[in-house]
Amino acid sequence: MNSVQTLAVAEDEAELRLDRWFRRRFPQVGHGMLERLLRTGQVRVDGKRAKSNQRLDAGQVIRIPPLAELPSGQAPAPRPAVISDAEVKALCDAILYKDADVIVLNKPAGLAVQGGTNLDRHLDGMLDALRFDAAERPRLVHRLDKDTSGVLLLGRTAAAAAKLAAAFRSRSARKCYWALVVGVPKLRQGRIDAPLAKMTGRPGRGGGGDKVEVDEEEGRRAVTYYRIVEAALRKTAWLEMEPRTGRTHQLRAHCALLGTPIQGDGKYGGQAAYLTGQGVSRKLHLHARAIELPHPRGGMLRVVAPLPAHMAASFAFFDFAEAVAGEPFTAFPGDAS
Repeated sequence: MNSVQTLAVAEDEAELRLDRWFRRRFPQVGHGMLERLLRTGQVRVDGKRAKSNQRLDAGQVIRIPPLAELPSGQAPAPRPAVISDAEVKALCDAILYKDADVIVLNKPAGLAVQGGTNLDRHLDGMLDALRFDAAERPRLVHRLDKDTSGVLLLGRTAAAAAKLAAAFRSRSARKCYWALVVGVPKLRQGRIDAPLAKMTGRPGRGGGGDKVEVDEEEGRRAVTYYRIVEAALRKTAWLEMEPRTGRTHQLRAHCALLGTPIQGDGKYGGQAAYLTGQGVSRKLHLHARAIELPHPRGGMLRVVAPLPAHMAASFAFFDFAEAVAGEPFTAFPGDAS
């Protein structure tokens, strides 16, 4: 990277220390180098000087200086991913909306948004394919799990990305998800307010990876509204959900808490998370259906994403018709919780 960029803190990166956030995003930058960048004001948080132990909030914007010009002894920035023509076409075909400030994708299930252990193909490494005529490569504003499909926002400029990230931070962005769950919740509509904490490194919890659990004492508040759109034979239900907070795996954990894990989510439901029957895929059935938030230049932006093929096939199998769902964001209160 040989130019200044700004990156927004993702919702599941909230409360990370700045040095640990940097280690995740830029492992080639050692701690000593980061301290020098902080002392000289080259790395800033929301335009202000910062310290390495500062805790981050979701939506904060971090200034990153040109890292390709690291002093000798530091590893160079990773090379941009080599993207095939087929991958470029698939990304362009996934565009739901594009203007001078924003690109909205219908992210396919199975594509990781950012890199990680044993992940060498991810959306963040392919964003140069979506530059088009812009001087800058687009920036991720938020994230979805690898196996979750649906609406994903990119800011086409640093200024646009910052404004979009601020909308997430202020909770003026609303997100609607669809899920197919195993079983039917007892209440047709409700509000789940159950704090979640990551299991990794917690005494007596084992490794856990990035798995979360309900923890009334140490968990961070997590609020989800849900309603049953349709149900079939007490076997499965189509849920519409609106998270009012953005915790890691929030919807997956909250659905499991209801006793109705999301179809295909063995991580939270074990074997109980799999329906049997022809036409029901074992893939995760969680889809970011729609998003609504202020546009960087004013007004409101609302984008709706069609279902991925595996969920559309399951809906057809249970004779669920998308038309009965109605408009997104009308089922739940508009005020933030």
